[in-house]
Amino acid sequence: MTAARPQRLQDYAPLVFPALMLTVFFVVPFGIMVAISFFRRVQGAFYEPDFVFDNYARFLSAFFGQVLGFSLVLATLVALVAVTIAFPFTFLLARLPRRWQVVWLVALLSIVSLSEVIVGFAWSTLFSRTAGVTNILVALGLMSEPMSLSPSFGALLTGLSYHAFPYTVLVLYPALARLDPTLMEAARTLGASPPRAFVTVVVPALRNTILATMIMVFVFALGSYLLPQLLGRPSNWTLSVLITDQAIYQSNLPFAAAMAVFLVLVSLALVGLSLLVGRKEAAQ
Repeated sequence: MTAARPQRLQDYAPLVFPALMLTVFFVVPFGIMVAISFFRRVQGAFYEPDFVFDNYARFLSAFFGQVLGFSLVLATLVALVAVTIAFPFTFLLARLPRRWQVVWLVALLSIVSLSEVIVGFAWSTLFSRTAGVTNILVALGLMSEPMSLSPSFGALLTGLSYHAFPYTVLVLYPALARLDPTLMEAARTLGASPPRAFVTVVVPALRNTILATMIMVFVFALGSYLLPQLLGRPSNWTLSVLITDQAIYQSNLPFAAAMAVFLVLVSLALVGLSLLVGRKEAAQ
């Protein structure tokens, strides 16, 4: 079945309200942010209307380029870790009895309902010296004394991967639930072990879904704001943290707007790429 194209003006009526909301809550604020990104900051004041490229030129400096590079690398690592763990987990989940699938999905949705603040403080407690996991290692005789694991890059990567994991599973679940189980059976009949059949049959069959999910997780991690501050050092802060610092604490709203415009454009480009990959997956 194919959807019929609108023939009359009345057929576009259902799109009026979503288009209005998109215009009011995204297009207009984004347009204002783009305009402010070209304004000039005035010493002793806030900013004044102008049309200069100084804010974008400053964004290309070594320090801010390093922050941008770190943000992109961190988001890439989070996407790789989350998808690598979530894909086999979701594959096994999709083959459980229906009742247990519902239980696991409800548990994942309960994790999604947790705010980033709760997740950040929970992991900072687990990584602390006084009440962290190292105390268990000391009790088992694996360590001589407890130590703090946070703030650090490892703690930040762990926290972001955990925060992205339930979203990753929920995105992968529909595709894996629809996967034809006879593919694995055919591979097993031809002599492949379960791990080899999974790697050589299931993963290639859903490569577009995996790529789209990685892009989604990448965008999710790229906009992270609270976890880098709670679990990471200042050297581990992402571009989102720097935007807030420039806008609120440095009173440099034009420069913050320029960085935010770049971040939004990167996110929109990746979302568009994800939709393109999804269309290819649906067409196959």
